[in-house]
Amino acid sequence: MNRRLALVFALTAVAAALAGVVAARLVGGHGGVPLVSGTWLPSRRPVAEFHLEDLSGQGFTLQNLRGHPTLLFFGFTHCPDVCPITLATLAQAQRTVPLPGAQVVFISIDPQRDSAANMSEYLSAFSKDFIGARGDEAALGPLLKSLGAIAERERLPDGNYTLDHSATLYLLDGQARLAAVFSPPFKTADLTADLRRIATDASL
Repeated sequence: MNRRLALVFALTAVAAALAGVVAARLVGGHGGVPLVSGTWLPSRRPVAEFHLEDLSGQGFTLQNLRGHPTLLFFGFTHCPDVCPITLATLAQAQRTVPLPGAQVVFISIDPQRDSAANMSEYLSAFSKDFIGARGDEAALGPLLKSLGAIAERERLPDGNYTLDHSATLYLLDGQARLAAVFSPPFKTADLTADLRRIATDASL
């Protein structure tokens, strides 16, 4: 083996070792509570101020996310698969292991079609406790950017449109800071196990 090839192998081994350390810290580094379907952030991250409306027409801001843990998800009522599957999984997990004091918030990224009435009917099919919020693109922008989420309109051949969006589930702590993220595909058993573990974290 020549020296250059040996150096490449050595650097690859070091990189792999460092990646393993980082991954271990992310997965189980927050209070030592491992997550099956989620990842703890190395440190909790503040969320930007935003101004939306809830389904009764009242203001919905960062203040509404303070004082309790929040499981937040972006979606739209015309979503054919990811949104209903995620909401159904969340509803089942919450029924099995209610996270003390937690709220589930569904934020529409489709203000053109998602009226308050449509959203209320849609969410009630999953859980009467789910909270809905909506706003125009300008109002949604700061929150989407703060969480690193995307929402992009895609035109369909028939003239209608759909939306490509982040399918991530965001866990915020009682100070409205991003604490963990959960990535699809979501499995009820895994998410339920994670909620059970998270319930033991008094810092949320």
